[in-house]
Amino acid sequence: MRKAIIAALSVTAFATSMFAQTKPNFSGTWKLNVAKSDFGPLPAPDSRTDVITHNEPTIKIDVDSKGGQGDFAGTINYTTDGKECVNHMGEGNEIKTKLTWDGDDLVGDSAGSYEGNDFTAKDRWTLSDGGKTMTVTRHISAGGSDFDLKFVFAKQ
Repeated sequence: MRKAIIAALSVTAFATSMFAQTKPNFSGTWKLNVAKSDFGPLPAPDSRTDVITHNEPTIKIDVDSKGGQGDFAGTINYTTDGKECVNHMGEGNEIKTKLTWDGDDLVGDSAGSYEGNDFTAKDRWTLSDGGKTMTVTRHISAGGSDFDLKFVFAKQ
C-alpha cells in the first residue's frame, strides 16, 4: 500500500512538472524594425535598441533611441507581479506601470505625464518566430485622443 501511494505521488509530481508552463523570457538585445512598426501620429525614430534583462519577476530595459521625438537613453524597470513600478522619462515625466502575465504575453497598464500632458497606455508584449521577434502593441489615450502604436523588434 505504501509503495502504491509513493508511486502515485511520484507520477503526479512528474505529470505536474511536465505540464507546468514556464513563462517566456524576454531577455536579449532587441533592434527596432522601423519599417514593420507603426507609429500612428508620432514621428518614427531613426533607430532604437532595447537591451532587456528578464529575471522573473523583474525586467530591466536599457533603451537607446535616436531621432523621431528626440534622443533618449535610459533604464526602465518593471516587475511582472502586478505591483506598481514608477519610472522617469527625462525631467519630471513620471510613469506608473503595472505589468502582469496574460498567458505567454506581458500586459501593461500605465498612467503618467509626459511634458505636461497626462496619458494612459495599455501595452501587450508578445514573442513570436521562436523568440526571435518581439512585438509591443500600445493603445494610448491622451488629451481626448486615442491612437495605437506597434513596435516590432528583432533579436540580435
